[in-house]
This record gives sequence, structure tokens and C-alpha cells, in this order.
Amino acid sequence: MKKIHQFLIIFLIAFTISAQEKSKPFFKDGEAQIVEGFKDSSKWIRTDLWVETTFDTDGDGKLDRMHVDVTRPLQTETEGLKLPIVYESSPYYAGTASDTPGLFWDVKHEIGAKEKQRTRVEVVRRGKRPIISNSQVRTWVPRGYIVVHSSSPGTGLSDGSPTVGGDNESLAPKAVIDWLNGRAKGYTEREGNKEVKAYWSTGKVGMTGTSYNGTIPLAAATTGVKGLEAIIPVAPNTSYYHYYRSNGLVRSPGGYLGEDIDVLYDYIHSGKEENRSHNNKVIRDTELANGMDRQTGDYNDFWAGRDYLNDMKPMKAALLMSHGFNDWNVMPEHSYRIYAKAKEMGLPSQIFYHQNGHGGPPPMKMMNRWFTRYLHGVQNNVEKDDRAWIVRENDKRTQPTPYRDYPNPAAKPVTLYLESGAPKAGKLITTNSSNTKETLVDNYSFSGESLAQAENTNHRLIYVSEVLKEDLHISGLSSITIKASSSKPAVNLSVWLVSLPWTKGRRAKITDNIITRGWADLQNHKSLTKSAPLKPGKFYEMTFDLQPDDQIIKKGQQIGLMIFSSDNNFTLLPEPGTELTVDLNGTSITLPIVGGKNAFDKATK
Repeated sequence: MKKIHQFLIIFLIAFTISAQEKSKPFFKDGEAQIVEGFKDSSKWIRTDLWVETTFDTDGDGKLDRMHVDVTRPLQTETEGLKLPIVYESSPYYAGTASDTPGLFWDVKHEIGAKEKQRTRVEVVRRGKRPIISNSQVRTWVPRGYIVVHSSSPGTGLSDGSPTVGGDNESLAPKAVIDWLNGRAKGYTEREGNKEVKAYWSTGKVGMTGTSYNGTIPLAAATTGVKGLEAIIPVAPNTSYYHYYRSNGLVRSPGGYLGEDIDVLYDYIHSGKEENRSHNNKVIRDTELANGMDRQTGDYNDFWAGRDYLNDMKPMKAALLMSHGFNDWNVMPEHSYRIYAKAKEMGLPSQIFYHQNGHGGPPPMKMMNRWFTRYLHGVQNNVEKDDRAWIVRENDKRTQPTPYRDYPNPAAKPVTLYLESGAPKAGKLITTNSSNTKETLVDNYSFSGESLAQAENTNHRLIYVSEVLKEDLHISGLSSITIKASSSKPAVNLSVWLVSLPWTKGRRAKITDNIITRGWADLQNHKSLTKSAPLKPGKFYEMTFDLQPDDQIIKKGQQIGLMIFSSDNNFTLLPEPGTELTVDLNGTSITLPIVGGKNAFDKATK
């Protein structure tokens, strides 16, 4: 009987200790695990508030306030638990403008011509408080994080005006992070004075998001704000010049022919209706209209101020970037250039690339390890992992191949020259022996895909390698040096690197055959900041990079370099008939080939 009594006492003590055990984050194999006590979404605390910024962009004489929501486990209220934050900000949460006819610029005109004014639209705001967004919550709250969202300036219930890359779009998330660290004020109401404190915050913040939502983490990081420990931008727009221009050429993002920075402003401007007239006058019709320069496409101070590469010096956040090599909306150069700079600065940095299009975050395991290391402070050695993770062709996105870095350190530049063959295919060879000039006639009626597949046409020039006897791995930036003349003072210049023969069949995709692409304005052959009309018939030499890539070209294929003029999915579309003549002796393409020239020779001889 005495033994039974002692057993009951021990059992009750154990039960009491178990009942009093508090829910808290725990980790396995360097990753935050789902906590049973954090799983029940019905017990999450969800609130909204407004954080005061340091700017006034809507001209009402008051500092703009950003609308913020918070989702946190109950234990942050009942047990005094403090947790780190996963934060996503966006201009899209309250809705966007519809694709009204005339919203985009009409691209059917001569290069440099004055354009007819496009239609301007208004956004009808949607969304109810207190929940701004449900993104991230089911992923991160159960794993021991608090999730925060905010609507960016001039969108939803946030004050201010969109600037599409202006300083306020960096300072707005900075203010939210400052509030999470007790350095800025939050209020229960947009106009009220009752303060809200982030007493449940550890002050350590990680940001993520895709596209524009992926741009904002980088924008915040460039302020150097204390507390922003790590960012995971997915397909971020890191330079609005590189988004709407290419080497001096007015070039639309893929799928949005005729879009420009003022179109995007209208598309996201869902904020307070009574502020829109002021915002439109000051931002859209003055700052954007005077700076965007659709006539020349030159790089200027306006575009430099919307290029986050120029603002990276204060950045301290650990960087994990993600992008698709076939993203022809926000092209892969956007991540490539920031990742390269982050490495140069000595910041912890990794990059994840896949072979698909726009969007696509890193596998959950990578993101979890990143935030576990930098937000929870768990020493999981993620900074010692391989720097580059690339999803190989036909592999699952969750199973990337690790590489020491990107570009592949074994990739070496191999320069290839052109041997004539127009209007059929010429050759791509390793020696420069041609003194020929070949001419194409611009005609936007023909797509790049059809031109690449044509056996005989005067609307493009194409040069192909020998059939590959072995697989060939390209990794990094290809660049072209072209010597060309135009029959008019301006001409579009489009370059595709393709694999042939073209894939046919019901499941065939254009991305099966496009290795990489590039576009340029020959008027900018001397300078990106100053263009000059071409003298018809005069030859100009220009060198520029194509989009970064990492692709294994299979044996049995040929590598083809196609040069043409107007690309009807991306460029302005002038009246057909402009002649573009290429001097083959002054033209070459340099490819980053793993194994260098030996690998190329082995595959082609």
C-alpha cells in the first residue's frame, strides 16, 4: 500500500511538471520543428496596427503610417514567450488595377518617336482588416515564429504614395522593423494616438517574398536597419532599369508588352482615394514621367536611384536568393548581380536557381535552416554549406544539386566566331576567318521562336555549332561582341542563344530550346548613359552580356546563336523593313563552359 501511495505521488508530480511545461521552439538537424502547442490556428492572436514612418509622401503634413498585421502564438501572451519574426511586405495585398485596354504603352511605333499617352486607371481597394494577408502564417507560426505583414506606401490602408523603387519603399519596412525593436511607434488606429508595443518580439527579423514582395526585403536590407538578420528574396526586381530597359533599349518584361514604371504605379496604387490626386501629380506625372525617358532608354539618375545595387553598402543581412533561369519577367540577372555584390562584401550568402519561370522559393529545408541560423541563433553551420544550389534539368525543385559557387568555378570563357551561311544557317566555330557581312530585314510579324526554327529566312541570322558528341555544361554569363550597321538612325538588336533542333510535340515548351537571351540599343555602343543616332550604313561595335544561365546542353543538340532585330514579345515594334547588317569579322560570342575550350572541342570534334 505504501509503495502504491509513493507511486501516485511521483505520478502526480510528473503530471504537474508536464502540465506546466511551456511550449517553446525546438530544433532537429538544424531546423525549427513544428511545435504542438503552436499548431492550433484558432488560438493564434491576430491583430492589426499602424507604424509611423519618417516620411510624408502623400503631402498631408503628417508622417505616413504603414498598415501592419501580426499573427503570433497564444503563448506570447499567456507565457511571456518572445519569438523572432518572419516578415513579408507587399503593394498587392489590397488588390490591383485590371488590365484595362490602353493601360500599357502602345509599342507599335518607330524607336525614339513621341508616344501617344496611355490610359490611366484607378485601383478599387479590396481586403478587410485586421488580416492583411495569410501568406507565411501556416508555414512559420507552428515552427516558433511570429508572422508580420505590411502594405507598402500608398496601398491598402497604408498612408503615402507608391514610388516604385523610391526611398520610401525602403524606409517603410525599416520603420516596421524599428517598431519590432522598440525604436518606432505603433498605433491602434490610422489617425489615433493609442500606442502598441511589440513586447513579444525578440527583435530578430527575417524577410521573404516573391517578385515585388521579394524586392522589398532587399530594399529594407539596404538601409542597414538593426534587427533585420536575414532575407530570402524570391525572383526580386533589384533594378527597375534592368526590368524595363536592356543595354539602352526600351524592353518590356516578358508577358507585359508595353509596361513601364508608371504603369506599375497605377497598377498598385490602391491607397486612400483622397490622396491619389496629389500622389499622381507629384509622383506619377512628375517624378516618374520626367525620369523614365522612353525616348532614349538611357540610364540616368532616376534609374540609378531605383537600382538597389547602388545602395548595398550599409547592408548586413544574410542573403539567400532564389530565381528561375527561365524567368523572362524578372530576369535572372536581378539576383545574379546582388548575389555577386553580397559575396564581394563578405555577407553570408547562398543562391538557389531552378530551370522554370517566375517565382519558386528555395526548398523548405534551405529556408528553414537559413532562418533557424540567423533568427533563432542555432549554430547549424548553414554558412558552411555549398553556396550554389541548382535544380538540374528534369529534376524536382526540392532536389537541387549543390555546387561550390555560381557561376561554376570550373567554367572558363570560350570565344566562338561566325562563318557565313545566310539566309540559311552559318557556323559557330573557334577560329575567326570570315570577312563577310550579312544582312537581315526587321519584321516583328515573325516571332523569335519561328525565326529560330526557320530553315531559310532573311529576317534573322543564325550560326550553329557542330552536333554535340557529349553533354556540354554552360554556367554563368555569356557575352556578345557585335559589329553592325543599320539602314535607319535606330534599330532594335535582339540576340538568342538556342539549342537545336527545336523540340516538337504536345509537351514541348519554348524553354526547352532557349539557352539565354539579350537585347541592346546600338545607339548606346559607347555609353549606357548617352545614346546618339546611328549614321545609316556606318558600322558600330558593341559588347553586352546575355542573361545568366546554368544549363547542360545534351549531346545530339547544336548550339545556335541567332541575331535579329525586333523581338515581338519584348521590344518596341517599328515598321518592318529596317536592315541590320552584321560584320562577321568583328562579331563573336563568349560562352562560360565548364571545362573550357577542351570541353567544347571534345564535344564538337
